[in-house]
Amino acid sequence: MGEDLKAGAYESLHTAALSAEVARTTLTPRYADVSAATAPEVLARHVAAAVTTTLSTITDADTRLATVNNLLAQLNGTADPVVALEQLITLTEQVAAGVHRLVPVPTIKLSDVALLTNAKDQPNLGASLSSELGSADRVDLLCAFIKFSGIRIIKEQLLELRERGVPFRVITTTYMGATERRAVDQLVRELGAEVKISYNSRPTRLHAKAWLFHRESGFDTGFIGSSNLSQAAMVDGLECNVRISSVATLTLVRQFTAAFDTYWNDPAFQPYHPDVDATRLDEALADASSGDHGAGTVTLSGLQVRPYPHQEQMLEALEVERTVHGRHRNLLVAATGTGKTVVAALDYQRLCEAAGERLSLIFLANRKEILTQSLRTYREVLADGAFGELYVDGLRPTEWRHVFASVQALSGELLASLKPEQFTVVVVDEFHHAEASTYRRSLDHLKPAELLGLTATPERSNGVDVRELFDGRTAHELRLWDALEEDLLCPFHYYGVADGTALSTVEWKRGAYDLAGLSNVYTGNDSRAAKVLTALRDTVADPTRMRALGFCVSVAHAEYMARIFTEAGLPARAVSAELIASSELMPSARFVRGRSDACLRSTCSTRDSTYPTLTPSCCSARHRVPRYFFNSSAEDSGEPGGKRC
Repeated sequence: MGEDLKAGAYESLHTAALSAEVARTTLTPRYADVSAATAPEVLARHVAAAVTTTLSTITDADTRLATVNNLLAQLNGTADPVVALEQLITLTEQVAAGVHRLVPVPTIKLSDVALLTNAKDQPNLGASLSSELGSADRVDLLCAFIKFSGIRIIKEQLLELRERGVPFRVITTTYMGATERRAVDQLVRELGAEVKISYNSRPTRLHAKAWLFHRESGFDTGFIGSSNLSQAAMVDGLECNVRISSVATLTLVRQFTAAFDTYWNDPAFQPYHPDVDATRLDEALADASSGDHGAGTVTLSGLQVRPYPHQEQMLEALEVERTVHGRHRNLLVAATGTGKTVVAALDYQRLCEAAGERLSLIFLANRKEILTQSLRTYREVLADGAFGELYVDGLRPTEWRHVFASVQALSGELLASLKPEQFTVVVVDEFHHAEASTYRRSLDHLKPAELLGLTATPERSNGVDVRELFDGRTAHELRLWDALEEDLLCPFHYYGVADGTALSTVEWKRGAYDLAGLSNVYTGNDSRAAKVLTALRDTVADPTRMRALGFCVSVAHAEYMARIFTEAGLPARAVSAELIASSELMPSARFVRGRSDACLRSTCSTRDSTYPTLTPSCCSARHRVPRYFFNSSAEDSGEPGGKRC
């Protein structure tokens, strides 16, 4: 290897020279077998290094060629003697008598790799792209945002690309609202690009910046790095872009090709055409540039509500169940926060469009908050501010055509007065409660043409699986782990901290620890509380600027931890079920704005503690904001309006 070996990691072929070098050290070697799949490449690298060393010592050109040809002759059946010390640069086709189309040669050799930083006196990315486009037979571009200034730099080459009929695929996003619609429109209308856009503006999405130039000659090249399609990134910005090639970095080219095709076929990236999608792109860019990265599909009154790709899949699954399989009792399983209510409203809209009339509907839930929010969602989707009536907490419908009803209120004497077929469509939220007597009475009595159940958790702790009410099937499932994998929920990092608390004395019953026993162990435990504060300071960059939700086992535990945090300089507020019914509920608005202490819902579990503005951007709020500790043993609080943080 030419130098004294040092302790460390290696990937060197076991040769006689290596053995001798290792023997001269006091180090202990560990070897691993080379797999059969990679052996040809590993051995070829060793041979190539040896050949390079030998040829570099030969100065006579004829002798070099003879040496190479003698080596090739030793390879059984694969000898390909070198005719002359020159390379084929282009093959041109005749387009007219005596006229051939010129094939431009890239400034960086097709077989080379390079690092482009836009440094002075070195080729910048813009110039390099211009030289690559002329010989490409297919072009793929992947970048987070696109600027008109960036297109201007390579516009001439892109126009020539279109004239040659070269396919040009572009994937971009609305990230931070940085993309300019004028630039995207120009790519489609003037430059013939096929564009797909991700409207997901959360910062966990696409950040990649890469070009790939496919050539039928097999000499594919590309650039992967930091530059979006903008003048600064391509000309004089401080950037790092690596040039790859199918000769020197074949594996990278193949990996990028596969990655691009995966994105291209991902429904999250949707086709764009100015004639159809311009308004949607404008709205998405405006939302993204405002910093509002919440996930609520229904955001601005009066705007058309469109499903996200994962919601479109749910709608298509419901359509298949009905039209293909003739099933009109369907269960939709989707993680909290993925928009089940929006899907239900869009599904109802499509049913009405198919029927040519506004079908009768009853939407059942167990909480007023759910019913009020669901009614608003249906009104937004249907663009009808007068749609629907509430039947809950003393409110009583007058028309009984489109009703959002409390299950508890409906299951009384009124239920018997309703005709079983009175409602064409019945939607039941929180369907995992379907085994409860109030739900069963309504489900047994009503006989709709279409029944839709909504739940995030079909399996209950008592062993009951509500899918049994649908012949053991679901129309579609998007479970929590899938939603997290697809970045549909607020991203998080999980830290497990050992607190040293012994729970051996706490009684275990009904599949869980006794809550009163847990409360006794945790409440007043100053040593454990100190560990919590230490772990928080070790994990969060600036605890005084965070906005947090804490979950406790009891009201007493929540009050104790809130006091501990407040005394430590982290203003906190304990929230219990009693506060929900009191006037102290209003300060929750100040919490989500990050302005002051506030009371939030206490009748919550870790599954339903959700607030629309608690998005990743809120975690770095400018103001000092409170920490919260909840009684996590209370009942479910229902469908949230946004995503958890």
